[in-house]
Amino acid sequence: MKSKIVVVEDEDKIASVLQDYLTLNGFAVEVIGDGAEALTWLLNNSADLVLLDIMLPNIDGITICRELRKHSDIPIIMVTAKVEEIDRLLGLEMGADDYICKPFSPREVVARVKAVLRRFAPKVPGEMSLYLVSESHRVVYGDTSLELTSIEFQLLEMLISQPGRIYTRQQLMDYIYQDGRIVSDRTVDSHVKKLRQKLKGMMPKKEAIHSVYGVGYKFELGDVE
Repeated sequence: MKSKIVVVEDEDKIASVLQDYLTLNGFAVEVIGDGAEALTWLLNNSADLVLLDIMLPNIDGITICRELRKHSDIPIIMVTAKVEEIDRLLGLEMGADDYICKPFSPREVVARVKAVLRRFAPKVPGEMSLYLVSESHRVVYGDTSLELTSIEFQLLEMLISQPGRIYTRQQLMDYIYQDGRIVSDRTVDSHVKKLRQKLKGMMPKKEAIHSVYGVGYKFELGDVE
């Protein structure tokens, strides 16, 4: 069954782009452009995650988030054009699970959605999962965590968004260097090497990033052979 994502966004162009990208990635999408209507819908219907804009007509996103947390633990990703730190912290204190700032890459939003959904997915008893905390650029595994650089975080974010999928070096470069700068394959390899070393220190009995000879890299969390 497809995971259902509710996009609460009053800017039609942004809502349409998000709907298209999420649909292409296998999600069922409900778009709502009014804050009051969104709150009523969310309190009376089920969904798997909410992409919630802060600036909305009638009821703002912070209020919606606060009200939802009185009744539901549904994952919430706040979307905001405000970049002040207080707005980000306020959103998280009200119970949001992540935030993303406008302007954003639709691919980044999809990656964030997948990462948050994995974090909330039912776990096998005794199984530990690896997930990302975007607001602090940290990766968490069991009871341990470590801080990554911005580039390392973006690399892992893309790889982990679709476990088992092989990403070419060019795809990874396009994701982490969206300003169009020219970098070599060796640059990506160097970042991956450093990321692997950090992950190895956090979970020495596990391997997460695998090289695919002549192609690129993929994420699969497994035991070290």
